[in-house]
Amino acid sequence: MGRSEQSVSRSAVSPRRVVLLGALGTAATLALGRPASAGPLARAAYPLVTRAAWGADESLRFTAGGTEIWPPEYYPLQTLSLHHTADGSSNPDPAARVRAIYRNDAVGKGYGDLGYHYLIDANGRVYEGRWSGTDGTPAHDAAGRLVTAAHIGSYNSGNLGIALLGTFTDTPVSAAARASLVQLLAELAARHSVDPLATVVYRNPVSGVTRTVAAISGHRDWAATQCPGTLHADLPQLRRDVDQLTVG
Repeated sequence: MGRSEQSVSRSAVSPRRVVLLGALGTAATLALGRPASAGPLARAAYPLVTRAAWGADESLRFTAGGTEIWPPEYYPLQTLSLHHTADGSSNPDPAARVRAIYRNDAVGKGYGDLGYHYLIDANGRVYEGRWSGTDGTPAHDAAGRLVTAAHIGSYNSGNLGIALLGTFTDTPVSAAARASLVQLLAELAARHSVDPLATVVYRNPVSGVTRTVAAISGHRDWAATQCPGTLHADLPQLRRDVDQLTVG
């Protein structure tokens, strides 16, 4: 993780229909290329825990004088990157672990906020990460652009980061966490016209740095790290599962 900057040009994908499972199991049909603001995340079939619900202390985002430490910036989404938190916590309360990661990122590392856009616990609950405004759409502004977070140094703007809560160096993620991850990726891929099976040339809109990566990648595809652990070997099948969910 790191709060230094850089981002990508999205690869072209042909228009096609997508089908997502609605929150109550009903099918909701969207069209790729539709404005990002048209498909609220609450529509997907995963439980979303907002910042307020997991107990984010919003005062951590400000100095003692009331200045926002890390004002949000927004850019079009280009890639989706996966992590494990490797936070070393044994706390049975996942919300408490999210709060601890938030405090460490915001205060310990001096970021001023969480470095991930979303986190997912072993029960498949999805936690809203980086603060993105007051429009009620996690990770995005009202125009559907992605807020810049801090999960891969030099490659953050336009790169969405999802972290699985825990350390998965030797063990797989839970079935519930994986299922929610697939749903979340499918919803995001649909709303941003991302082909889950594509390779893209990411270009940091701030620094101009480029990198050729899979549209859905792991942290180790960007940097020398073990992150996201065993999830990395699962990426080929994960991409296929996301693609199957989004193609109708």
